[in-house]
Amino acid sequence: MSGTAPFTAWDVRESGPADAPQRVLLLPGALCSTAFFEDMMAAPPLAGAPVRLIAATVPGYAGTAAPEDVSMENYAALAGAFAAEHGCTAVVGHSIGANIAMEMVAGGRFSGPVVLLSPTFSRPDESRALAVTNTLGHVPGLGGPVWSGMLRLAPKALANEIPEHRRAALLADLQKNSAPFCRRAMAEYFAYLDRHGSLVPLLRDSGARARVIRGEHDDVGLTDEERTALEACPSVDLRVVPDAGHLLMVQQPEAVARLVADAVLGTDR
Repeated sequence: MSGTAPFTAWDVRESGPADAPQRVLLLPGALCSTAFFEDMMAAPPLAGAPVRLIAATVPGYAGTAAPEDVSMENYAALAGAFAAEHGCTAVVGHSIGANIAMEMVAGGRFSGPVVLLSPTFSRPDESRALAVTNTLGHVPGLGGPVWSGMLRLAPKALANEIPEHRRAALLADLQKNSAPFCRRAMAEYFAYLDRHGSLVPLLRDSGARARVIRGEHDDVGLTDEERTALEACPSVDLRVVPDAGHLLMVQQPEAVARLVADAVLGTDR
């Protein structure tokens, strides 16, 4: 599926006033569904704001229909078309969803502000387990079993990061993922990181107003050079959420909702 072709099989969850002046697209991370944004969407800073929230699972993850072209550039094109169709004024992405949002503004697919929750700016920042799985995924005869094993282990590995009252529902969504799709999509994702080396210049040169929000204990890294460059960029605002890891919007939904609401409404600038 090319970036110019329509894609209609979006899994969407919406909340907030239908006539709100601000409409925000929420893109979950890899393996995740819109359910991972549910607590953040319901938190008072967003639930009580004049904002329409439109969460859409990145096509292919959590058992959803996938496009033929799973490159990051095509995902940005598809998400940009979706944002335009729904009149979105801002984009919030988590993890790979944040990287898609970054590519949206860098590639001219979206011109509004973006909020990037735990993005990855370079291959060295990425989870070592994911990087190793991607490398082994290229080995003939080994890729399928490796990804199947990874998807069996991922819910167990993430269980302790998810509050108990949400654990069963969110882990069930993780288990819907397809090994062949993840193998294909992650190969494109790492190839994208390798093409750019570092995505910090990509974000900086886009000129987009961006808030980068990371959990204090995020297992996706940020090098000193990347941090310095982000802090030096006048259009980028870097924030850290205490007592949170990579799934910060699940672990600290109210704190993240407040930072998102402030960013998309411009109330703290």
